[in-house]
Amino acid sequence: MMKKIIIPTLVAALFLAEPITVQAQRKTTKKLTSLSKPVDQPMDAFVSDLLAKMTLEEKIGQLNLPTGGEATTGSAVNTDLEKKIRAGEVGGVFSLTTPDRVRKTQELAVNHSRLKIPLIFGQDVIHGYKTLFPIPLGLSATWDMQLIERTARVAATEASADGLNWAFSPMVDISRDPRWGRISEGSGEDTYLGAEIAAAMVKGLQGNDLGAPNTLMACVKHFALYGAAEAGRDYNTTDMSLHRMYNEYLPPYKAAVDAGAGSIMTSFNDINGLPASANPWLLTDVLRKQWGFKGLVVTDYTAINELIDHGLGDLQQVSALSLKAGVDMDMVGEGFLTTLKQSLEEGKVSEEEIDRACRMVLEAKYKLGLFEDPFRYCNEERAKKEILSEDHRSLARQVAGESFVLLKNEKNTLPLQKTGTVALIGPLANTGSNMPGTWSVNADLEHTQSLLEGMKEVLGSQVNILHSVGSNLLDDASYQERATMFGREIPRDSRPEEEIIQEALATAQQADVVIAALGESSEMSGESSSRTDLDIPSGQQRLLAELLKTGKPVVLVLFTGRPLTLIWEEENVPAILNVWFGGTEAGKAITDVVFGDVNPSGKLTATFPKNVGQIPLYYSHKNTGRPLVEGKWFEKFRSNYLDVDNEPLYPFGYGLSYTSFSYSDISLSKDSFAAGDSVTATVTVTNTGNLEGKEVVQLYTQDLVGSVTRPVKELKGFQKVSLKPNESKAVEFKIGVDDLKFYNANLDYVAEPGAFKVYIGGNARDVKEAQFTLNE
Repeated sequence: MMKKIIIPTLVAALFLAEPITVQAQRKTTKKLTSLSKPVDQPMDAFVSDLLAKMTLEEKIGQLNLPTGGEATTGSAVNTDLEKKIRAGEVGGVFSLTTPDRVRKTQELAVNHSRLKIPLIFGQDVIHGYKTLFPIPLGLSATWDMQLIERTARVAATEASADGLNWAFSPMVDISRDPRWGRISEGSGEDTYLGAEIAAAMVKGLQGNDLGAPNTLMACVKHFALYGAAEAGRDYNTTDMSLHRMYNEYLPPYKAAVDAGAGSIMTSFNDINGLPASANPWLLTDVLRKQWGFKGLVVTDYTAINELIDHGLGDLQQVSALSLKAGVDMDMVGEGFLTTLKQSLEEGKVSEEEIDRACRMVLEAKYKLGLFEDPFRYCNEERAKKEILSEDHRSLARQVAGESFVLLKNEKNTLPLQKTGTVALIGPLANTGSNMPGTWSVNADLEHTQSLLEGMKEVLGSQVNILHSVGSNLLDDASYQERATMFGREIPRDSRPEEEIIQEALATAQQADVVIAALGESSEMSGESSSRTDLDIPSGQQRLLAELLKTGKPVVLVLFTGRPLTLIWEEENVPAILNVWFGGTEAGKAITDVVFGDVNPSGKLTATFPKNVGQIPLYYSHKNTGRPLVEGKWFEKFRSNYLDVDNEPLYPFGYGLSYTSFSYSDISLSKDSFAAGDSVTATVTVTNTGNLEGKEVVQLYTQDLVGSVTRPVKELKGFQKVSLKPNESKAVEFKIGVDDLKFYNANLDYVAEPGAFKVYIGGNARDVKEAQFTLNE
């Protein structure tokens, strides 16, 4: 669904209303006293007392989450927002920001509704608010949980300063299909790493006190399995076994719940034949009964209405199904608001079910402190001071630099010297609007530099920088239009292609080295941005080939929100630096890495295939009964292809550095252990190069004999270590029984005695190995 900017006239009128006076604010606070929680009154008693005072219509109103109109991902069906707030028919508002707007909207609820119940305000705060960090797939490439948590803390600080108290983040969907555009919004293909990042994001957003005015309630999405959409096509069907679900796809959601996430968002897809928003097994049996989740469940945008197209009935029927399944709040669709009263009268839902959902909404507001002070997130002074602060921007630059992945560096082409003349060429060289990446709805483009602008600011007069566009982003103008959202168009050069290329080649001839800024635009990945062709667009490929013919050293700075197919580039381009979409400070951060002020340390969290036909391709696959013999490309009657080998272009965990690292053999503290004990695996990592650098040391295990088939490798730990030239460090991993557990055929969580391999290395492919035994 295309996003569009909508400013409803009723909201515009609201913003023009007379500001509330200080006396009126004090009067409002006094009115709320009867609803405010005394210090010694527990939440349950407070909410029960409030529920007893509410009419049926007011209870149903709390389940309604309309849009405030700033940005949508589909058609906005909400009307008469002000009237509905006054009538107690709105529980919260989606996509409305700034302290002034939030305050004026909140005043409607607490001044003019019967029970004066405050609203909750939410928005997609995915990888930063105004200060943008790398897209989540890029953030995950840092493999640094403390750094990732800090980015979420900054996002919460800024968003809460701008009136918000609820973030539709983190997205923890595992995805192994880069055709799916929203792979950019998650943390890649791995269960263990995804779970670690999910917990770090929740902690960063919610802090230590959800009631503090600088925190946001996290909303984990999309529950569940959204990243496994068939054919990589957004919103498509998902189908998998319970065994795979429990072992590979559900753990990140569970980790976020265990970290204390206050809310969960349902996914669009079906699960076991029943869409998530109407799936009682998922939302009640698994989420609430098995996991003990006690927070708020909200749908994704119009997900209840979309159950009609899924074929589950009309709006009344699907709304009843969703409520009974365990949904508490209806985002935008208003099916609850318009049908639940009739469904109650007809016996299709119960008042107990309505009360349960209403309780969850009220408890979320209680936890956020909104009953104590509904205006606690409306501090204009905080917004001026904290949004886009120097500290936040400095962190954004640091994180971006650590997220970049050096894919190739033939003959130490990088880093470049800060001398001479550099030709910066490509359609993405001077597009600041491209830097934030997908789902940066609050991006401040005025404070976001392009690569050209960042390079000029960082390098000053040290380097003579020449610039040429070289090609259009996409050959097909209609394709470019489809790949544009939030109005962030990449300008098209109307000149003939040959003229554009020749100008670029003339520019390159004047330079000592060429930096080619190529790849995807920010919105070629993300929601509703699935692709079947994962090559760099053909016009850009032609430009790159022509630049290489000049004989100048060429560095490919690759912008992407997904793994791309780069066989030709890997074979022909001397240096490739994957910079994802790095956020507000990406221009400076790219310059830092390209010119050697920062040594790249990012590692891939999603496998890069050689071609689309290999997809899904991921490291933790099963062995099959006819595995290909290691080191071979093809053998008849084995699991392989006729036209390409099984190996990825770049494996999971891969990433180069400007220095090099060596690994010793693995030393095990013992060769067997039993429950209650553990084994320690140790390697010595040495910086064998000439520069200080960081290495992500990765631990994998393999269960060699199981009651069910097991993956060939599973990530079980990692450590990011910094080493000076010639420095060595012993890196230890403690492996206990819990690290070896999995869900068996009966979905029991067990560790089975037997032989295990342990692997340690700098990626999933290049590892040392040893073996131990888990005893009875």
